[in-house]
Amino acid sequence: MDVHNAFLHGELDEDVYMKLPPGFQVSQQGLQSPKDHSLFSLRHNSVQLVVLVYVDDLVIVRNDGTAIQHFKEYLHTCFHMKDLGRLKYFLGFEVARSPTEIFLCQRKYALNIITETRVLGAKPVATPCKENHRLGSAIGSLLSDPSIYRRLVRRLIYLYFTRLDLAYSVHMLSQFMQNSRIEHWQAALRVVHYLKGHLGQGILLPRENDLRLYGWCDSDWASCPLTRKSITGWFIQLGNSPISWKTQK
Repeated sequence: MDVHNAFLHGELDEDVYMKLPPGFQVSQQGLQSPKDHSLFSLRHNSVQLVVLVYVDDLVIVRNDGTAIQHFKEYLHTCFHMKDLGRLKYFLGFEVARSPTEIFLCQRKYALNIITETRVLGAKPVATPCKENHRLGSAIGSLLSDPSIYRRLVRRLIYLYFTRLDLAYSVHMLSQFMQNSRIEHWQAALRVVHYLKGHLGQGILLPRENDLRLYGWCDSDWASCPLTRKSITGWFIQLGNSPISWKTQK
């Protein structure tokens, strides 16, 4: 849903106090997520309702069609809103669904990265990172304009939300935001070349699921040439669906 409102740009001299709307107060039924303050959930008997708020856009998830209709009607009495129907695109995330599964990806966002870096005509590569790279001990020239490297890495960080195959590469590249060298820029471009051949990767959430958690982890030993710290990666699945992953020094 989209809220039609006007944003005023100016300084406020008054203190502004806000409270959650009815039904979403912090209690046993309504709850604001401590991890993401824009995520709200309501559980009452068998009804579950989850609302994600981003500025003037709302994503609503429910297990009961009647409950969501009542909630939408209530919102319409409070704000001038537009119902955009089933979720298809939100903040760069594309949502495709069938009766048996939901697929999340950022194909258009990845294509924008490829276009911006001007590698549409380049040859794709099979892996996002070279084996046995030495990015930590690179001695090449510093980039004359490091802002282009920082912008690209920031965009890759956002893309990594649905691309667990980028976890290690993004982890490595993000360590050189302050002292970006030519080797780091070339490594970042390699990730973009990899995206060119793997645009459709994403997260598949099948309806049939055994609801069991599976965890996988791996670590090296003192691989960082500068700090001699190890790097650990982990990956969590709910059934066959990836739900959490990270690479960390």
